[in-house]
Amino acid sequence: MKNVILEILQSVSPIPLEEHALERPAYAHLGDFALPCFPFAKILRKSPAIIAEEIAASIQHPSIRKAEAVNGYVNIFLDRNGVSNDILHTIVTQGSTFGSSTEGNDGVVTIDLSSPNIAKPFSMGHLRSTVIGNSIALLLEKSGFKPVKINYIGDWGTQFGKLLTAYRKWGNEQDVRQAPIETLLKLYIQFHEEAEQDASLNDEGRAAFKALEDGDADALALWKWFKTESLKEFQRIYDLLGVEFDSYNGEAYYNDKMLPVVEELEEKGLLVESDGAQVVDLGETMPPCLIKKSDGATLYATRDLAAAIDRKNTYDFVKSIYVVGNEQSLHFTQVKHVLSKMGYAWGEEMHHVPFGLILQGGKKMSTRKGKIVLLEQVLTEAIELAQRTIEEKNPTLANQSDVAEAVGVGAILFSDLKQHRKHDIEFNLESMLQVEGETGPYIQYTNARAHSVLRKAGMVDSFEVTEVNDYEWETIKLLEQFPQVVKRATDELDPSIIAKYAVDLAQAFNSFYGNVKVLSDTTQLPYRTALIHSVTIVLTEAMRLLGMQAPQEM
Repeated sequence: MKNVILEILQSVSPIPLEEHALERPAYAHLGDFALPCFPFAKILRKSPAIIAEEIAASIQHPSIRKAEAVNGYVNIFLDRNGVSNDILHTIVTQGSTFGSSTEGNDGVVTIDLSSPNIAKPFSMGHLRSTVIGNSIALLLEKSGFKPVKINYIGDWGTQFGKLLTAYRKWGNEQDVRQAPIETLLKLYIQFHEEAEQDASLNDEGRAAFKALEDGDADALALWKWFKTESLKEFQRIYDLLGVEFDSYNGEAYYNDKMLPVVEELEEKGLLVESDGAQVVDLGETMPPCLIKKSDGATLYATRDLAAAIDRKNTYDFVKSIYVVGNEQSLHFTQVKHVLSKMGYAWGEEMHHVPFGLILQGGKKMSTRKGKIVLLEQVLTEAIELAQRTIEEKNPTLANQSDVAEAVGVGAILFSDLKQHRKHDIEFNLESMLQVEGETGPYIQYTNARAHSVLRKAGMVDSFEVTEVNDYEWETIKLLEQFPQVVKRATDELDPSIIAKYAVDLAQAFNSFYGNVKVLSDTTQLPYRTALIHSVTIVLTEAMRLLGMQAPQEM
């Protein structure tokens, strides 16, 4: 409707109008749209009030009930019946495809997300990258792109030399098979504790990693085993979160792809020496990008350059997204600048999507001497809490365990995604699971309530809108905005736009349901059933874009 109104206004406006020129008033009595005329005064050499009066007097269209000039604004009131009829028929007909577009033209977008370290627990620190990246992928897909989700796992580095040494000294196969991550973490922590007393252990760790780098058969076999067992554990968590990947090419995959990058940098005259290290000078605005240390070892930047080039060659992406914490912003800026110096114009299509920390009691959730907040434990606790609530409030509910899982996991997902990704978020499980307020369970419960009404009313084959009250109109206006909300969330790579919209729609529906006697007024029942059906379609799709399940009963 916003585009329609812009076209109508453009036909009567004396000057071109930008999309942002049209506003949605905060109060219903000021209309459904408003055009402020103040920016036009200098150009037209007229007062905003006169310009508004001239435009308002010129507007005539079936979709517009009236246009008023008030204090330099053109306030536009839509024809509620006609517009509502069009919107509801569109949503009911299109179903879950409502809000979809072909804007992406099937362009491939690679998304680097999650990226846990093998042989270490999947901590709360990895939650944000995983769920933000997954939601962005779903948004891109709805907007006509082809997302490729890459789990760039941490499966290489000196820590594996330490782990190999610790396993050979103190570990045993049975313990690792019974509890892989827990056992390997204990061994890793023990190594550091012992190394504080015996520094020679660090030399053994370095030697073990050197053997791994050189292809020692025993070291490689242990490393592959640790990796396999870790991925099995991670998969349980990914299954709970409903997240799948297209590639698990981690750090080790690029071991043989870094030397060609270093050689290319040398050939193009981009490498310079700095204190024995090899760097790419990026000018005075940022530090040089380290490519090789003085001992010849490559660095993260080298590996990320190799990964970027490999992904472009493999997928020919139109955009490449990295969902990585705020602290890596400089690193990705440097990588883009190096690619630019190498002559790769597509480097400009690499986008770092940063995010803040998860806090508890205002402090960072961190790993220190084995004190770690495990994501799987948090998910399990959330599901158990949801199960207890269901048993108390709806003990006869069918599929209780499935609903509890949907609600528990959904609460954690929504709590994360409703915040703008750059913000730090405070973790409080009990508040996340509240059915009131801006929570996942609130959205899910609203949707389930709407489905309950539909079960009682029955679905309708046809309807006609003849009278729209204020509560219905506020809900319908929000429904109409969904495609634009999806577009904005996709353009800004920001799932919180969808989450906030879902809260607004749920609140509008609950206000409508609390003030309108849906089932008792049979004359309006077909239309109102269509309205409620449309709400379930859009809420369910909004939740899907956040990675959430949408139970029809709770």
